[in-house]
Amino acid sequence: MPKLSVVVPCYNEEAALPLFYREITRVADEMAEVDFEFVFIDDGSKDGTLAELRRLAAADKRVRYVSFSRNFGKEAGMLAGLEAATGDFVALMDADLQHPPALLPALYRAVTEEGYDCAATRRVTREGEPPVRSFFARLFYKLINRISDTDIVDGACDYRLMRRAVVDAILSMHEYNRFSKGIFGWVGFRTKWVPFVNVERVAGETKWSFWKLFCYSLEGIVAFSTVPLALASVLGVIVCLAAFVFVMVVLIKTLIFGDPVDGWPSMMCGILFLGGVQLLCIGILGQYLAKTYLETKHRPVYLVRETEDGVK
Repeated sequence: MPKLSVVVPCYNEEAALPLFYREITRVADEMAEVDFEFVFIDDGSKDGTLAELRRLAAADKRVRYVSFSRNFGKEAGMLAGLEAATGDFVALMDADLQHPPALLPALYRAVTEEGYDCAATRRVTREGEPPVRSFFARLFYKLINRISDTDIVDGACDYRLMRRAVVDAILSMHEYNRFSKGIFGWVGFRTKWVPFVNVERVAGETKWSFWKLFCYSLEGIVAFSTVPLALASVLGVIVCLAAFVFVMVVLIKTLIFGDPVDGWPSMMCGILFLGGVQLLCIGILGQYLAKTYLETKHRPVYLVRETEDGVK
């Protein structure tokens, strides 16, 4: 039978795990033609997530888990899950049931019967999400698609099912600063998008604050676009032209009216404006330099403390 690995990153999901396991095993029983394995990634949880995973692994041989030495983030969790998965097909999903396991059969059929390499989901509504977050999320998708060659669908989720060839392509990208939504789009392959209505968490609290999402969006922009660097150059040219015009205005005013002292407030505004532009451009350069610095260190993306086979 074909083997399907379900990869589930977890961070403080003690309350949600039993509910998720019950639902995913129900779906697995319906898909009797497929051999399942469940690969849970404990991303350094501080609650009883690891203990729950140990219990599930002891009760069900299909359950495997990888526990990190500390919290490395969801990107590291997804990478670890893809590396640990042994199936012919691999599905990525969250443990909070915001990614409905009931969609799994449709995703599997799209890949096995309809000729697609990947079946991915996208949210068509953002009900239950703060309006400000929804606005900036849509703004980010519009911006990244304009300034990057990578196609990222608005509302795209990490919930997807992929052939082994797609997984291998993703794993061939060894970058330290990972932005999976961009990586999924960059590797290409034929992808079917399956829409679904936004679902609330079954338990626990979201780990994504507005600030974390903002930083994550910057990660994606820096990882898949060099337009900000070009923008810094354009700003420099514009400021130089504005400074030249200002110098000409001052020169003409002095020659005609003989008043070289007037204009102190405008001069201070100009100095502050130039200083702000310079700091902005330095900040943009700093972001790219920082990412390059982290890449050159060649640090591992994550460290494993324990698996279902025992402590490392």
